Amino acid sequence: MKKLLFVLLLTLSLQAAAQDEKYQVTEGDYTNQRVEMADTMRQSGKIYVVVAVVMTIFAGMVIYLVRLDKKVTKLEDELTEAKQD
Repeated sequence: MKKLLFVLLLTLSLQAAAQDEKYQVTEGDYTNQRVEMADTMRQSGKIYVVVAVVMTIFAGMVIYLVRLDKKVTKLEDELTEAKQD
């Protein structure tokens, strides 16, 4: 419980420290319709590499979690059977 409280308070303090600087929002920020980095990456075809890498990482995480869940379920079943015997 103390660890959870510590992590929660640490997270809140980090968020509070990140709010120190204030930026002036201008009218140009509201009317901006272009994202130059995305346009450049799309034109050169690199955006597809980024998407492929992100999807590969996401798929790997999903596969890992599914395998981990199966292992935990198997261990839980073995523990339940051992308690019944």
